[in-house]
Amino acid sequence: MKLAWTARQRILALALTAGLTIGAYLLLSWRVEGPGFPLDDAWIHQTYARNLALRGEWAFIPGKLSAGSTAPLWTVLLGVGQWLRQPVGWAYALGGVCLLGLAWIGERLFRRLAVRPAGSFPWMGVFLLTEWHLVWAAVSGMEILLYAVVIVSIFYLLSQTRPPWLVIGVLTGLMVWIRPDGLTILGPALVVLAWKIYQEGWHWRPLAQLGLGFVLCVAPYLWFNWSLSGNWWPNTFYAKQAEYAIRQQEPYLGRFVHLALLPWIGAGVLLLPGWLYLVYRAVRHRLVLPLVMLVWWLGYTAVYAWLLPVDYQHGRYMMPAMPVCYLLAGVGTAGLLDAIGNRGWGVHIARQVWATSLGVAAAAFLAIGAWTYAQDVAIIQTEMVRTALWIDQNTPPDALIAAHDIGAMGYYARREMVDLAGLVTPEVIPFIRSEPRLAAYMTARQVDYLVTFPGWYPEMTEDLEAVYRTDGHYAPAQGGENMAVFRWKGENQ
Repeated sequence: MKLAWTARQRILALALTAGLTIGAYLLLSWRVEGPGFPLDDAWIHQTYARNLALRGEWAFIPGKLSAGSTAPLWTVLLGVGQWLRQPVGWAYALGGVCLLGLAWIGERLFRRLAVRPAGSFPWMGVFLLTEWHLVWAAVSGMEILLYAVVIVSIFYLLSQTRPPWLVIGVLTGLMVWIRPDGLTILGPALVVLAWKIYQEGWHWRPLAQLGLGFVLCVAPYLWFNWSLSGNWWPNTFYAKQAEYAIRQQEPYLGRFVHLALLPWIGAGVLLLPGWLYLVYRAVRHRLVLPLVMLVWWLGYTAVYAWLLPVDYQHGRYMMPAMPVCYLLAGVGTAGLLDAIGNRGWGVHIARQVWATSLGVAAAAFLAIGAWTYAQDVAIIQTEMVRTALWIDQNTPPDALIAAHDIGAMGYYARREMVDLAGLVTPEVIPFIRSEPRLAAYMTARQVDYLVTFPGWYPEMTEDLEAVYRTDGHYAPAQGGENMAVFRWKGENQ
């Protein structure tokens, strides 16, 4: 007799799983190099959050308003942690809540879309909680899972017989406050609305509600960016594309396939047959919402393959879309298992072997992901954070620092900065990949120190004096190098 799980038991199981997976990642990271974040960008958000909470201004450098935060809503939420004086712990807590919320709403959407969910155990939610990309994202200090949980929530609302169009409009508009590419979620909402109109006849109210909710959120966002920088979008929208423009010269199909394969690096690959079955079934039976979710995921991947075809940091730009991919695969897997049935002992054994393999693979990749996360945090702590602390303790308070990675530098060093990545110094975006022009700009600005990994700017650092170099061993062990501080010797110095 199978155990029938109640709704409360499913929630408790999900909460316990979330606590175990996040706790394991944080514990291992703490034992390796202490608490921190695996991305320097997380410290950019923390710097904006600190200035917002303590000074009431939207600025990376105190007193200078700038549009360098890609995720204003996430920055505002992090501001609570600054106010509580627990910025890192609060970021972990937010990530954990988002991961749990993603599993909960994902499980509900799975049960709504699956023909027969294969029992009452919340296996789809547990899978999301143990998928290593998503756990890594939960403790990254970034907005990744906030983005993901809103995406899945919108699809869940669209799955209802009478979708709340005003709420959906507000959420689709809210997406741009998390990331600009959140605008893509408006497409699925419009397609489902069009299908409803086709089935039920024209009525102006749902379209008006969707449009009103969307405009109420997007219009202030556009004004917000324009008032800060004179552009409709944040500086990062332009800077990242300029920095990685060379990647766009690679064949487009190869870029697309490479990004599309990222979700399957892990236990998710065992759900791939279910994903293929779902595609077949959705096309054959014209299942509108699964088709819309599928097209959105493919379109999201296509946009990034076109504009920003990068896979570094474990494909973090694709991580918000991964839960949609896994949900489709889970629904297809449930349908495939139902179609196969229990036809003899051989099929029963095969089903058990597959289920065991999925669990073992999830546990194995979860462990690998935990070690990867700990190493990522260690690199940031021993390179970026350590260098920023040296700058804070060994340079004059009025020193002008040029750096490519500005997150930890802005948070710990508290110096005037020239951002070579263009996030808070958008003037460099037109020549972001030209070392001679960057050097000229730095000289004109009378920069005192250049902080970088030497290999990133070989021409500029070739003849410079290194006044400090970290001794961290994590970055070199992974094929990288130590960060250095160079005294800048421009012609005006």
